Amino acid sequence: MKLTNAISVAAFGFAGGICRALLSTALDANGVLIANLLGCFLLAFLTYYVIERDLLAGWLNAGLGTGLIGAFTTFSSFSTTTIRLAQHSLLRGGGYLLVSMIGGLVMAGLGMLLARYLGRMVGRHA
Repeated sequence: MKLTNAISVAAFGFAGGICRALLSTALDANGVLIANLLGCFLLAFLTYYVIERDLLAGWLNAGLGTGLIGAFTTFSSFSTTTIRLAQHSLLRGGGYLLVSMIGGLVMAGLGMLLARYLGRMVGRHA
């Protein structure tokens, strides 16, 4: 890995982790859910619009995708939140799990669709 990529991932990862921590502190389980759903959308958009069109430098793509979005959305936060909710109510924990999984797929799909749409619109005006 290039040093510029590593520095970018670390710096953006710090910012992403702080944003997730603030969101989950303010909104508890809902904050983790919002972070994960938003992250699914943003990573798909970044991948299908910015990276595929080569709009940014590679170190910035790595920082935004792996660092910022990767730290903003964490499987460990999702897992511990699901378990904590399920311990209090199996229905709530299961609902959270389903909303997270299905919602994440839907948000990633929407991010991809928006990226493809904007790519076509920009292509027509180029």
